[in-house]
Amino acid sequence: MARKDNRDREERDSEFVDKLVHINRVAKVVKGGRRFGFAALVVVGDQKGRVGFGHGKAREVPEAIRKATEAAKRAMIRVPLREGRTLHHDVDGRHGAGRVVLRAAPPGTGVIAGGPMRAVFETLGVQDVVAKSLGSSNPYNMVRATFDALKNEQSPRMVAARRGKKVSEIVGRRSDAAAEAGLD
Repeated sequence: MARKDNRDREERDSEFVDKLVHINRVAKVVKGGRRFGFAALVVVGDQKGRVGFGHGKAREVPEAIRKATEAAKRAMIRVPLREGRTLHHDVDGRHGAGRVVLRAAPPGTGVIAGGPMRAVFETLGVQDVVAKSLGSSNPYNMVRATFDALKNEQSPRMVAARRGKKVSEIVGRRSDAAAEAGLD
């Protein structure tokens, strides 16, 4: 029975894609010399709208990566995607001095984003997005700001449920508003 549980866990883990975003080496000076430690930042996702990030610290790099991956799997969020390839609407996010702007894009655009943000989008399963990082280039702040933005992402279904309306009313207004903007 224990072996079956272990195999199920392996299969569940294999559905996730993980990307190493950053490794930081720190040194502690002791009497005999320097002791090195490593901190890893990892992003994990299923490429179907779920993504998480984790931070792990250890004396060896593989152990730090393993810890970060475990933390990322525990802290996953679900992000609504339009047609499974892009965001529903433009959204801003911030964490500390890191600020990001994420914009929905038409098919064929691809992922236009810098390093840490690109890792988040690739593991999330987004194929078309334009993203800009403003402020801090610190990978930790950039990833956290990206997650802040993704948490604010809402689908028309969520908005309709909150307002007590039909999805067609919400989506219909988007095209009506665009038509009015063009006429004025």
